Amino acid sequence: MPVPWKYIGLAGLAGVAATGVVVARRRRAQAHYEPDELRDRLHRRLAEVSNTGHEVDPPGPVTPAEE
Repeated sequence: MPVPWKYIGLAGLAGVAATGVVVARRRRAQAHYEPDELRDRLHRRLAEVSNTGHEVDPPGPVTPAEE
């Protein structure tokens, strides 16, 4: 029985189109922020993390290894 290549090609094309629709819907769902609004949101998040007390100590001075 011959393989119906035409139908396989159409099914592949339909799959690519469906994937494009899903990606487009996802991108549309993402909010677009102005640069100032985004900066304010990041600063607020940084302040929240800093207030939790889980700050990382900066590394100490690097000393050469003694041989």
